[in-house]
Amino acid sequence: MMMECRKVYKDFNMVGMKNSGVFADFGTLVPQSAGRFLERSHEIQNRSDTEIALYEHKRDEDHLEGHYFVGLIVDNHVNEVPSGMDYIKASHNYATTRGKISDVGELHLQLSKWAEQQGFERNMESYIIETYHPSDNDEEDVEIYLPIY
Repeated sequence: MMMECRKVYKDFNMVGMKNSGVFADFGTLVPQSAGRFLERSHEIQNRSDTEIALYEHKRDEDHLEGHYFVGLIVDNHVNEVPSGMDYIKASHNYATTRGKISDVGELHLQLSKWAEQQGFERNMESYIIETYHPSDNDEEDVEIYLPIY
């Protein structure tokens, strides 16, 4: 699989809902949570059409459960956040790549490898970010942002 990896500094502003679960189930849980969230997306000011998810890092093998946020990127600061939702701002250096959503596992693997080869240190305190983008065929694209120092 050909993929382009690069380092970027990026600002994210999002409004979303916090969820948690077993890391191994994120593949099922996150889309379900996103569906529930999108039913309420009309309540958000300054929203874009770009879906976003933030993930807690899995620190080690014993770290079985984690939390994540599903939401929408917002164009600038939001004064009123709907009940049960959070406004989150994240600004960091990231290692990033883009590809098909069906390849998301492999994309994460290759991006992690690339970041390591470049000598980047992973920032385990910041969220891993994914943004989702419709593409010309039926399958959407995912952009992955791994926080690095």
